[in-house]
Amino acid sequence: MSQPSNRRAFMAAAAATTAGITLGSSPMTSFAKESDEPLFKISVAEYSLHRLIGSGELDPLDYGPFCKENFDVDAVEYWMGPFNDKAKDTAYMDEMHKKSVDAGVKELLIMVDIPNGKGNLGHPDAAERKAAVEAHYEWVEAAKRMGCHSIRVNARSEGTREEQAKLAADGLRQLCEFAEPYEINILVENHGGLSSDGQWLSNVIRRVYRPNCGTLPDFGNFRVGTNEDGSEKWYDRYQGTKELMQYAKAVSAKSHEFDENGNETKSDYLKLMQIVIDAGYHGYVGIEWEGGKPGEIEGVLLTKKLLERVRDELSAA
Repeated sequence: MSQPSNRRAFMAAAAATTAGITLGSSPMTSFAKESDEPLFKISVAEYSLHRLIGSGELDPLDYGPFCKENFDVDAVEYWMGPFNDKAKDTAYMDEMHKKSVDAGVKELLIMVDIPNGKGNLGHPDAAERKAAVEAHYEWVEAAKRMGCHSIRVNARSEGTREEQAKLAADGLRQLCEFAEPYEINILVENHGGLSSDGQWLSNVIRRVYRPNCGTLPDFGNFRVGTNEDGSEKWYDRYQGTKELMQYAKAVSAKSHEFDENGNETKSDYLKLMQIVIDAGYHGYVGIEWEGGKPGEIEGVLLTKKLLERVRDELSAA
């Protein structure tokens, strides 16, 4: 598509933002708040239960109904890990879809890591980059089949800060062009390295310049590397969340540990959710429990309780 057409699409999406739709939303996906809806809705990301799934205690096919029964939520985000070879297995995907739909559970997106070991969307080699892009095609098609609005991808690359931005944007643009006819959004999560630098990732999304390219801000994934003394180097999570919310089509409420008052020890949820709401986002906020103790089910429930309390406080303000 020509640059003028790109600009028209991008500016139309930007205009939609003023009407309460996040920049880059497809025509079918709005994150504005309806008058009778809560300030935001709560879903559960599949990685929250990866140990239960890995041990065989929870069949991935039953993930949607399990979340409905145990957490009383009506939406989920899938993670490709438990079924990374099933994207083209229509019988498997249809069964998983049917079980969720029958349980009254919406399927929001699929979190995709590195499909088929094909490398990174920002690979320095053009042929390798193209192969990485094409490896995501089947997940775009699977997301469409499942009724999802997006897939989550990574923006890893190599080189200088500027080189990586250019390469990542190129790979993402190619994938967005493929996904557009499917009305599937391509969302980039802050997922380590430069992608956890809110300024860098925001710049990449602007460079992609496609209405179906956006972000999935994760409250806990702002580790950008290590300092000279070996300690972890972190980007400010509140600043990063604010920067990424400009383009957000999903939000990940990462949690690791809770204090005696039910607050997450590393993230001020009230402050973070105020940033989310101030950005005009009223869609689903996905619980992603990554802690060791308590167990996964209790960790999800504690996160849900905190989000509900924060929602009540923000609604009353």
